[in-house]
Amino acid sequence: MSMRKRTGVRLGVLPVAALALLAAGCGTQRPGADSAAGTPSRAAAVQPSRPGTPADFPCPGETPAPSPSPSAQTSGPAGPPLDHYAENHGFRNPLPLHGQRRCDGLAAVKRVKHALDPLRAQNPVDPDRTRRALTALGYPAAGVEVSTLDPGVGFLVNASPLCIEGKVNAHFIEANAFGGYPDGTGCKPPSGGH
Repeated sequence: MSMRKRTGVRLGVLPVAALALLAAGCGTQRPGADSAAGTPSRAAAVQPSRPGTPADFPCPGETPAPSPSPSAQTSGPAGPPLDHYAENHGFRNPLPLHGQRRCDGLAAVKRVKHALDPLRAQNPVDPDRTRRALTALGYPAAGVEVSTLDPGVGFLVNASPLCIEGKVNAHFIEANAFGGYPDGTGCKPPSGGH
């Protein structure tokens, strides 16, 4: 039997292990770290560009928000979070409304709040009455979902191309309009991503 020396094989393992270790560090560049000139940072590459986004303008009955004062600025970093949580969970962020759709959303929220206001006097707020109040506004019953919360009732209205979600209880009515989700799941929040 001949004995072979395995020193060469063992020495070959060291460069492969070092390469694997370097590859495992992929994606750990932090915001603010210098990158090659002319190449976008990872955060800039992830941000979708919206060339056709309509400009926002004051909607009827809306007062323009005051511009923030220079002293109100935070001293924290302006870049994305270091752990990439927001980047990896961006599919759960609802799409904001812009232009005329934003005005339509604000008007829809106002109508919903007005329709649900009489329900606040009933304690606890009833899910069936909440559904009836929303369908009375002309929203199809199949597009209105209600759920019991503690306390109150949560609702989600698919008024395509708008989505209206919120909650109502004896103390307040909360409603917000948005344009669905980036992955095309409609008005329901997506359950998974990458």
